[in-house]
Amino acid sequence: MSGSTDSLELRLLRVEAELALRRIIFDYSVHLDAGDYDAYVDLFAPDAEWTNAEGSHKGRAAIHKMLLDTVGPGSPLDLRGFHTNGNERIDVDADARRATAVSRYLFVMRGPDDRPRPSLAGMYHDEFVRLDEGWKISRRVAEEVIPTHEEWVRMAANR
Repeated sequence: MSGSTDSLELRLLRVEAELALRRIIFDYSVHLDAGDYDAYVDLFAPDAEWTNAEGSHKGRAAIHKMLLDTVGPGSPLDLRGFHTNGNERIDVDADARRATAVSRYLFVMRGPDDRPRPSLAGMYHDEFVRLDEGWKISRRVAEEVIPTHEEWVRMAANR
């Protein structure tokens, strides 16, 4: 990531960037689980893209609408639960203006017996950009791993 020819200032900038990006990855789940969709959307750049197996949503307004339509209260599925993230691999570009990350997530829902039940595990593939107001997600791709996307849709519909 950094060679001996990099200045101390640039090396520190990349470390600070990685810490800020870990916070964004964490805050993403916190805001989503709390239903704070305004704070959630503010984690994204104005022209950001959020993609999963069902399609892409470009821009903050489209991402906000996607949340309301798919996971928010009153949506057909009303999928509220608890997200956890881990195993982040963050790579900050040499000039600390852009970065990428891969992380794993686990979504836990309340089971029929009111006990926590792991429901969905997958990977986030992120691209970040540093804007005047700080680091933002420029692109997030959610990849469902266990169950597959098709299995997840069937399970969620049968809740």
